[in-house]
Amino acid sequence: MFGNNHRNGSANGSRKRRPPRYSAFSLIKHGVVSTEWPRAWRTCDLRSSYDVVIVGGGVHGLATAYYLARNHGIRNVAVLDKGYLGAGGSGRNTAILRSNYLTPEGVRFYDRSMELYRHLAADLNFNVMFSRKGHLTLAHNDSSLRTMRWRAEVNKHVGVDSEVIDPAQVKELVPYLDVSTDTRYPILGALYHPPGGIIRHDAVVWGYARAADAHGVHLHQRTEVTGIEVQNGRVVGVRTNRGRIATPVVLNATAGWSTLISDMAGVRTPVQTFPLQAAVTEPVRPFLHAVVVSGSLHVYVSQTDRGELVFGASVDPFASYSMRGSLEFVEGLAGHVLELMPALSKMRLMRQWAGLCDMTPDYSPIMGETPVEGFYLDVGWGTYGFKAGPVSGEAMAETIATRRRPEIIAAFGLDRFAEGALVGEKGAAAVGH
Repeated sequence: MFGNNHRNGSANGSRKRRPPRYSAFSLIKHGVVSTEWPRAWRTCDLRSSYDVVIVGGGVHGLATAYYLARNHGIRNVAVLDKGYLGAGGSGRNTAILRSNYLTPEGVRFYDRSMELYRHLAADLNFNVMFSRKGHLTLAHNDSSLRTMRWRAEVNKHVGVDSEVIDPAQVKELVPYLDVSTDTRYPILGALYHPPGGIIRHDAVVWGYARAADAHGVHLHQRTEVTGIEVQNGRVVGVRTNRGRIATPVVLNATAGWSTLISDMAGVRTPVQTFPLQAAVTEPVRPFLHAVVVSGSLHVYVSQTDRGELVFGASVDPFASYSMRGSLEFVEGLAGHVLELMPALSKMRLMRQWAGLCDMTPDYSPIMGETPVEGFYLDVGWGTYGFKAGPVSGEAMAETIATRRRPEIIAAFGLDRFAEGALVGEKGAAAVGH
């Protein structure tokens, strides 16, 4: 299926290139002398054929390309994006990382991603700015508190560090939270997940892109897929605005646009697309040293290394491909944030944005093969896809290379919906950023 000339590199440019390394002197020189920085990745001509075509130039698509080349020696790979790399969900999320999910399958899966994220800077030779802050999911009623205890026990069983803490411990971790008992939404406790944190999302995109390019992968921006050719039940090619590509393998890693690409191959998926909005404040002196989430209030907040507060909520209540912000969202978000931390009332909101989320009925992804041979899915990520980027790339690369779904994503296949074997993650994924 995969030719040896592309596995080991060839004279046409697919041989592995080492990512550039800079000494302290060279960095200073570039900063003060008007010399051009070398490009992080190449601009390549579009070949007439590739062993693998990946649709979607976000973290999932780039990570899959990187691990295909590094782990399996498959370098004749094209990553196509109709915009620029990271233009979709990878550049429009709130960059929160955690693994304290509800089902054993979900916990193991996201914990592997956290492990890869912790070593990603060294692996890619690129500073992805991972900051371990700890993650707090607040409980405002007895029902929420029971769910937190449930999640904590599942996490501990799988070996993930999570525990339920009381309001006094919550106050110690985040002094600005109002933990008094006379509020509208009193804090009865929280699920505390110490390994959780934040990361620089665009740095992750750039790091994977540079590393994939160094292994010979072709990255094609402004390349829109207009059709997928299927003959006798198997993929044979992809049509784009720049020409046709012959290929036996296509991976759909397009997040909010996933159903449009799947429809081109004749594959139906139980996915709906919803906008997800977020906002950021002016930078202030660091004071929030944990990620704070409230499922009851549909809000989450963290502070970046630059001092900005990043806020988000649940998806909009209607299916849409719109990525415009709304005043209604900002008003509701601000009110809920002030319920938790009244002292933030004087902070100024600087900007807001929206991304697209492809939601499945059980709030778990769809990964692996489809009824069309050679057409693979890495979709259905809802509001939680960014934190799964590394493990998804690793698992999908193995799936494509071996034609077998690895155990870590065995439960996430498209076939689970026909078999009724759903992986119910709503209790940990609905607003649990």
